[in-house]
Amino acid sequence: MVDADQTFVIVGGGLAGAKAAEALRAEGFTGRVILICDERDHPYARPALSKGYLLGKEERESVFVHEPAWYARNDIELHLGQTVVAIDRAAKSVRYGDDGTVVHYDKLLLATGAEPRRLDIPGTGLAGVHHLRRLAHAERLKGMLTALGRDNGHLVIAGAGWIGLEVAAAAREYGAEVTVVEPAESPLHGVLGPELGNVYAELHREHGVRFHFGARLTEIVGQDGMVLAARTDDGEEHPAHDVLAAIGAAPRTSLAEAAGLEIADRAHGGGIAVDERLRTSDPDIHAAGDVASFPHALFGTRLRVEHWANALNGGPAAARAMLGKEVLYDRVPYFFSDQYDVGMEYSGWAPPGSYDQVVLRGDAGKRQFIAFWLKEGRVLAGMNVNVWDVTGPIQDLIRRGTPVDTEALADPRVPLGELAGRD
Repeated sequence: MVDADQTFVIVGGGLAGAKAAEALRAEGFTGRVILICDERDHPYARPALSKGYLLGKEERESVFVHEPAWYARNDIELHLGQTVVAIDRAAKSVRYGDDGTVVHYDKLLLATGAEPRRLDIPGTGLAGVHHLRRLAHAERLKGMLTALGRDNGHLVIAGAGWIGLEVAAAAREYGAEVTVVEPAESPLHGVLGPELGNVYAELHREHGVRFHFGARLTEIVGQDGMVLAARTDDGEEHPAHDVLAAIGAAPRTSLAEAAGLEIADRAHGGGIAVDERLRTSDPDIHAAGDVASFPHALFGTRLRVEHWANALNGGPAAARAMLGKEVLYDRVPYFFSDQYDVGMEYSGWAPPGSYDQVVLRGDAGKRQFIAFWLKEGRVLAGMNVNVWDVTGPIQDLIRRGTPVDTEALADPRVPLGELAGRD
């Protein structure tokens, strides 16, 4: 039974942590809620960092989960710019801050997120080498893109994933020259496979982006501390004034590892291993958001999902579980991306090798279509590109888990709701 004498501690001030704090109060928890964040900014959502805010189309204040006064109004003890350095599971306490403050917890939520993977090559200490994960990174990138656009400067991006491509689109809108270096044969290869990745390759080429596939950066060349060029393992050298490392993110598990919590293997994305209630191997500690690896019955495997929707939904689910409520976290993974005049939404999980067929509904050439990834006739994932209000039926098709008529699936005249059993 949860009562007012209990203390719930949340480590991590991103979207998952902030929404968990909100959910605790919404569910009627009257105990102490402590939210510890190692950033000095109030908790914020990350999508705008590579989209609207980076482009200058959204104000800085729009990224925050709550207005600053919300935390005091809801009696959330918010500690900004403070790092948790240790968890003592036996004493049920955490130690944080430069002064080693120790606070007891009855329940603990780890929402420590992920951090950008670093390029392990010479030259990464130069002033023009960037990452994009935090609000401070986005602010620095905005200034850099503005200068590159003004001076016809060159940006080299390592990695053709979602972050790399969204920044490439933003850079072209600012007027910068862009080269993307990617070891795979097409953009977004790990998500869309070769069948759909070329849709994005052509989109970016039309906007002046140059791609260098099948190569990796081996050195960033500089002079007087500034970037001059980027070299690849096939002997090419690309002029560059700045370099963005967009080669993925790694879950921030060091705190959990030091506390002896179970960590998922790399095949399942690493991360803190949790059950379907988002509980770790310690029943009084939960994990949510980018850092959590959870079992998903729908796909028969563990997943670690690094997208906005997982933080948005996972934080509150963990909060409810901490309160002793029945929770089964089985959300269909979802994310979205906006690049130039092309918007998309993706639902499901279908990495290369997991599917045996791709079905298209609509016109991929006009970039107005829905793509479905299937295994033995069952829909594993769907991506709608410049087609809207179809996420519900797409996710219904995924959850249905039974073979569908692929001819009807490809026919825009057949309502998706009918195929999903809605009608």
